[in-house]
Amino acid sequence: MSSQQTIRQEFGTVGDNPLRLDTEKAKQSIDALNSDLAATYVLYHQLRKHHWNVDGAEYGQLHEWFGDAAAAAEEAADEMAERVGALGGVPISGPAALEEHSPVEFEGADVYDVRTSMENDLELYGDIIEYVREHVMLVENLGDYATSELFRERLEALEGDADDLKSFLADDTLVLESATH
Repeated sequence: MSSQQTIRQEFGTVGDNPLRLDTEKAKQSIDALNSDLAATYVLYHQLRKHHWNVDGAEYGQLHEWFGDAAAAAEEAADEMAERVGALGGVPISGPAALEEHSPVEFEGADVYDVRTSMENDLELYGDIIEYVREHVMLVENLGDYATSELFRERLEALEGDADDLKSFLADDTLVLESATH
């Protein structure tokens, strides 16, 4: 790290924004965005972990799905961070800050069987969906319609992924659990 430091803006502060959104309203939107940004990075890391560790008969399809879902989470995080900046805030960053501000928890470092991993993912998606749904209403009531639209798009994507996971976890499968011949 450089010995000469010039802080442009401290985390947690709200500067002027060109969007003409009142500073107090912008702060509430920024807090919601940063919370969902932190949760999205928890989701990203869990999906990436499962992408790396998936094994078994459905390896190809699930490896690709986890990779695509992780990439979508990373893109969503970028959009939320950029919106925080547009509102005059500082996007949350760094592993410790993300963990501290996330309303959801990472499943941990252990590798689980595919079904358990996906059940953990489905639970994580459900928790994040609930937070994003609350934030849609919050920012809508603040008159921050662009952030509301961003959250609505994120909610739609999260719900789609959760539905995919539910389908993957269905009991009906062509793959045999064990040979009984």
